[in-house]
Amino acid sequence: MRALVAAAIGLTAAFALVFTMTAMGSPSGSTSPKPLLTTVPAHP
Repeated sequence: MRALVAAAIGLTAAFALVFTMTAMGSPSGSTSPKPLLTTVPAHP
């Protein structure tokens, strides 16, 4: 019975965390207009 209570408490905490993150929304800002510059390794 204790395991069931512990699982219920953990599940409630997880749902509360997800709900809080959803309520806060996405962070404001924008993506960088510059692409990431990568280099191709030289072939021997």
